[in-house]
Amino acid sequence: MQFSRRSTLGGLTASLVLTSQSACAQPAGRTATGLRINDGDFAAARASFRTRLLHRGPSPQNYDTGARPSDVQEVNYTSGDLTLKAWTARPAGDAAAPAVVFAHGGFAFGAEDFEMARPYLNAGFAVITPFVRGENGMPGDYSMFYGEVDDIVAAGEYMRAQPNIDQSRIFLAGHSVGGTLSMLAAQASPIFRASASFSGSPDQISFCEAWSQIVPFDTSNPAEYEMRSPLSYAKSFKAPARLYFAVDEVFELDTRLTAHIATEAGRDVQAEEVRGDHFTAVPEAMQRSITFFNQQT
Repeated sequence: MQFSRRSTLGGLTASLVLTSQSACAQPAGRTATGLRINDGDFAAARASFRTRLLHRGPSPQNYDTGARPSDVQEVNYTSGDLTLKAWTARPAGDAAAPAVVFAHGGFAFGAEDFEMARPYLNAGFAVITPFVRGENGMPGDYSMFYGEVDDIVAAGEYMRAQPNIDQSRIFLAGHSVGGTLSMLAAQASPIFRASASFSGSPDQISFCEAWSQIVPFDTSNPAEYEMRSPLSYAKSFKAPARLYFAVDEVFELDTRLTAHIATEAGRDVQAEEVRGDHFTAVPEAMQRSITFFNQQT
């Protein structure tokens, strides 16, 4: 059955048309889009891979960072040779708090992205919302789900080094574009106790068909897609994960397939449907993720 849906990612829109075949594994370990399902470890694959960017420069999305709330600090964190910014806040009290790295939607950060993550703060988690390379005037090149993964992991490392943070309980979550990054970072690094993604894109072959005008990498190389697709390395989740998607979400089928492959490989990964759309489903999904994170003792 074929369906289409308008998808909005932080101010960027595209019409996505998918078929149910995208959820069916094809012969030789490939999906209907041609994406290969890899048995190897994602972190090891990243260590030996070098992306080829045909277009270098900033994120394609305009930005207006907006006013920083009075209870939020702007800090610098280091990712490789880049110094990047993030907004962070912690709950009241001196006890060591668990922390959530929240990867925002779209390809630019705005104050509303921190507000989306505020339920974590209200639930007793310290929160960091990183700006990633190439966006909001940050240094580095926009690479569309590649180098940005390093930035999300680096934000987690930053939180682990902060005083009054429970280093054993660093969690990861993200919405939309950030949902994709959260899945990839959860496959790339063991530092996260658990992760949650909200409406992330598991297969970048499908995604890039709709967003071809902002793709910066060499699309003639299948490995470029694989390194950006959580579905391709579904067996590499390094901690429990919940993959939330909205009712009739365009990414539902591939999200379910990602969780299925991970589960078959012995990983604690589940796909969960949530009422609402790409945005209105987030509050309920986030509350579910809070319960899930609190269960990770």
